[in-house]
Amino acid sequence: MTTPALFLAGILFALGLIGLLARRNILFMLMSVEIMLNAAGLAFIAAGARWAQADGQIMFLFILTLSAAEVSVALALVLQLYSRFNTLDSDAASLMRG
Repeated sequence: MTTPALFLAGILFALGLIGLLARRNILFMLMSVEIMLNAAGLAFIAAGARWAQADGQIMFLFILTLSAAEVSVALALVLQLYSRFNTLDSDAASLMRG
């Protein structure tokens, strides 16, 4: 039962990593990070189900809160980047100064 779930989590994590490395658009990079976080959550759920422990579900809740915090900060940065440079290219972020 858990082997297909772990296999799916591995595939999702690999797709997220490929999307993160291949894209230059910050929104696509953000979506790729979210896919990777969801894959890690799925792996925790599958491992918790395998050993009949609630630890996997607790870790998934931590991953969800981390994901929500990451999205809020990242979207604020994306809005700031777009308002200054009118682009969502990740190379333009190197031009931002505090």
